[in-house]
Amino acid sequence: MKTKSNFFFILMLCMVSLFSSKTASAQVADTLRLALKEVVAMAKEQSIASKQAATLKETRYWEFMTYKSNYQPQLSLKGILPGYSKSSISVQQPDGTIDFRSVHNNNSSLDLSFSQRISQTGGTIYGTTSLQRFDDFDRNNTLYNGVPYGVGVVQPLFQFNSLKWDRRIEPLKYNESQQAYIESMEQISINASKYFFDLLLAQVDLQIAETNLSNTNAIQKIADTKFEMGKVSKNEILQLQLEALKAEKAVGIAKRDMEMATYNLKAYTGLQNTDKIKLSLPKSTVAMTVVTEKALSEAFQNRSDAIAFGRKLEEAKRDVAKAKGDNGINATVNANLGFAKSGRSIGSVYQNPKDQQLLELAIEIPILDWGRQKSRKKTAMANQQFTQYAVAQDKQNFTQKIITEVNLFEMMKGQLLLNARAEQIASEKYQIAKERYVLGDLSITDLSIAFQENDQAKRDYINSLRDFWGAYYQLRFLSLFDFEKNEKIKL
Repeated sequence: MKTKSNFFFILMLCMVSLFSSKTASAQVADTLRLALKEVVAMAKEQSIASKQAATLKETRYWEFMTYKSNYQPQLSLKGILPGYSKSSISVQQPDGTIDFRSVHNNNSSLDLSFSQRISQTGGTIYGTTSLQRFDDFDRNNTLYNGVPYGVGVVQPLFQFNSLKWDRRIEPLKYNESQQAYIESMEQISINASKYFFDLLLAQVDLQIAETNLSNTNAIQKIADTKFEMGKVSKNEILQLQLEALKAEKAVGIAKRDMEMATYNLKAYTGLQNTDKIKLSLPKSTVAMTVVTEKALSEAFQNRSDAIAFGRKLEEAKRDVAKAKGDNGINATVNANLGFAKSGRSIGSVYQNPKDQQLLELAIEIPILDWGRQKSRKKTAMANQQFTQYAVAQDKQNFTQKIITEVNLFEMMKGQLLLNARAEQIASEKYQIAKERYVLGDLSITDLSIAFQENDQAKRDYINSLRDFWGAYYQLRFLSLFDFEKNEKIKL
């Protein structure tokens, strides 16, 4: 008789569990199922963060194109059309008095100029042609003046040449921005992975809470029957009622947490129009081998930080060169050769024009500056030394971070295997404890402990998955290398 009764209890428990499973399946039939890499791909494609990264990349591109234009020939047209004026001006008379005369004229001009900067010297060569027309309406007189063509050069001496240093630094800045864009996309992968596991853990917590509530209710029904038969005490019934209340409370908390996690994932990935999301457990293994030396080599080739190391050193050298060049001694050579003529018609300006030449050397030398230039030079040199030390420290930190992340990734693989095994053992132990309680061979306290161990093992496994995939994406971010495909990450 006792065997039949126990069989009835077990059958009842299995029917309740099966019903709960079917109900849960019906609830998720109309949801969008997503895997980790699908969520990451969505975030890279349509998140606000990805659009911001793309916009910043485009901004850096046009900044680089602006830099390149500084080394290209420039052609410009300037003019005053018309230059009409009608007014009175003061005119000093021979005896020193002032008389006001009416002036009514038009003074128009056009100037077409070509220029090319010389990066090696910092100078500029140019060519120009211009035409000016003056109309005196009071005297009904028209006069033309023009320069058919002229060429010249302006060359600073003993001064800082920004063009030469820009040619060394700006390409580094552009390459740095390109790699920074790839890093931004990998950072999006890290963030998307975080939101994915936030929601996955919340869904698992809800599933655990609902399963516990269902099982607790089923066990409580069995216990009520046993109580009527005098096989369990009132204390056990009260304990089960308390467990049911705790399970119901846990369901409410889990639903709240899942709603918040769902909203965060939708907001980040752009899935605003999706009502329900069901996440799939990601793989617990990745077919790749990470060697520390390879990770370091790729990181120093690919990362924007590594490019920034060289850029900072070059900028420090540039600042020293600028402090030395801006030493107060300013000298500029200005040379011009061309032809010019005036006449009463446009044609006469271009007939037998007269040559014109210009050669001048402008010099400015400080006599007393109270050590200002020396202080500037010493400051720049001290800053250069500081930058060298800072870059050396940054390189050490960068190297150590890569090594740590590689070791962490290998450690997470081992932890994941251990937690997977622990979760399997805890699940089996829970099933045995549940059956033993039905058979009357286990106390409610021991059953409650089995509940908690099983729940904690499931959470530990999900958290180990989070740590493993977090280390995976962090390693991609730090090296910009895809160890699965054994190739550099390019976008």
